[in-house]
Amino acid sequence: MIPHMPETPEITIPKELLPRDGRFGAGPSKVRAEQMAALVADAPHYMGTSHRQATVKNVVGEVRDGLASLFTLPDGYEVLLGNGGSTCFWDAATFGLIDQQSQHLSFGEFSSKFASAAQEAPHLREPEIIKSETGTHPELAPHDGIDLYALTHNETSTGVSMTIRRPNAEGLVAVDATSAAGGLAVDAQEFDCYYFAPQKSFASDGGLWLALCSPAAVERIERIAASDRWIPAFFDLKIALDNSRLNQTYNTPALATIHLLNSQIKWMNENGGMSFSTGRTGRSAEILYSWAEASGFARPFVERADQRSHVIGTIDFIDEIDAAAIAAILRAHGVVDTEPYRKLGRNQLRIAMFPSIDPEDIALLCGAITHIVGALA
Repeated sequence: MIPHMPETPEITIPKELLPRDGRFGAGPSKVRAEQMAALVADAPHYMGTSHRQATVKNVVGEVRDGLASLFTLPDGYEVLLGNGGSTCFWDAATFGLIDQQSQHLSFGEFSSKFASAAQEAPHLREPEIIKSETGTHPELAPHDGIDLYALTHNETSTGVSMTIRRPNAEGLVAVDATSAAGGLAVDAQEFDCYYFAPQKSFASDGGLWLALCSPAAVERIERIAASDRWIPAFFDLKIALDNSRLNQTYNTPALATIHLLNSQIKWMNENGGMSFSTGRTGRSAEILYSWAEASGFARPFVERADQRSHVIGTIDFIDEIDAAAIAAILRAHGVVDTEPYRKLGRNQLRIAMFPSIDPEDIALLCGAITHIVGALA
């Protein structure tokens, strides 16, 4: 039997209040029309060709060089890539990046998953896991026994972000940047491994991971690979390192994903680099949070302004307003994926503000929500 679904209230949003592009999902995210046009133009000689030949390898090389430029990577840092997405990278890190023991900051669904992966790895010592209340992030507790500190730049489930800083201790700093990379500022000197997937700020599809690695991280990868630790080939970061240096992946990647990613990196760099992309997300965040605070019926879920994400906005509504009804009405008008993270269980909307999303569309979305609330009341 198909479960009963509540009826969507019949409320019409005036066209002038509707965003020009209605995609506000936390990933897969909005893909710009120009990216799709570039892919279509190149498709006859690019799609359906070998990923180990120059046609594709040159694009992979452009991705690696473009990311090095975008993040202003210091000398010696390398860009690695492999198939499987960030979920795969967590497992790869338990094999090839954590030496003996890691410390994890856990403050949402995704930051907890790397901690769980390390906890279940039989060849590692029990990780230290530091948690905080939902809607906040905890702080590191560095000490000499830890050889890897696992941070999350932006918690996609809750809309909490944190500033990335090295602890005053030895140990690699590995940062899950899946929803942050390209949309939040970061100093490469503060991390050893900044890893992400391309379906958020980079407006591509999932199934690929990328990692910006310092010389210390590369040395760790090579040393562990040379040890007697058994590592499945698919999770072997040394194999990923060797292939990345050849501008390819260990096994066949999705070519469209790489092409869309490359187009987005070029768009960012050609328009001013990280200051351009973070400027767009910062403006969108200012619009969204200011509107919520002034609305009288909504408020930012994250209490501390300095921990509010500029790429994922979570907005709570008063009990008298049903956020699920708002999301349903928006969806009926082609404004999609504003529903909250399913496991958070709050009366809220979750709104992506990645660089591809025009800040003016965020402003129109706020106006549309205000109209819906007035009609519901």
